[in-house]
Amino acid sequence: MATLDTSVLNSINQTTTTSGVTDSTQSVSSTEELNDQFMTLLVAQMQNQDPMDPVSNSDLTAQLAQISTVSGIEELNTTLEGITAQISSSEALQAASLLNQGVLVGGNAVLVGNATSTPFGLELADDVDSATVEVLGADGSVVKTFELGALEAGIHGFVWDGLLDDGTEAADGSYQLAVTAERAGERYDDLQTLSYGVVSGVNQTDSGAQLDLGPVLGVVSLDAVRQVL
Repeated sequence: MATLDTSVLNSINQTTTTSGVTDSTQSVSSTEELNDQFMTLLVAQMQNQDPMDPVSNSDLTAQLAQISTVSGIEELNTTLEGITAQISSSEALQAASLLNQGVLVGGNAVLVGNATSTPFGLELADDVDSATVEVLGADGSVVKTFELGALEAGIHGFVWDGLLDDGTEAADGSYQLAVTAERAGERYDDLQTLSYGVVSGVNQTDSGAQLDLGPVLGVVSLDAVRQVL
């Protein structure tokens, strides 16, 4: 394919510089500017081509396809920015709707107060043949055991009546959950305990909506919510 004469390139570069682009590392600010520069180069190339070796139709088509691709990418980026803004707006509305709602998020705490306890949950990636949940006191000792048997994959919610294994009421405070499970005769660890919290506030940050679940669970992202109760 015929190439541009050096003087033509210098002329175009000089025109570009005087139009405000003085740094060779500065990128084109918009698709329109890029199209203008491309067409200037293409016209100059056509005007200065060798009559004995003109630009072929395939070469010309390839160059036009390249600028069309760049324009398409620019339009795609604009569309994605619009979609992202819509998602952020939808996420903020969804988070606001959770105010004062109870949710289950990843955690191993269960609270007891006034002879009642907060719900808790268990999330499994696969079916298990058996699962056992132990409630641990402040000293790490087991105060309550739940034999859950076989469970299917997914999220399971449970409620503790606040009674210890010996039948007495658990003292007010925070307890910890420990889970063991078996699948096909082997220990299964692809699971997560879930703690209960009430959404007391919503914060909109650069990384998305953040839910305030109080001093025990703290602040979590909206996608951390596994179940709304």
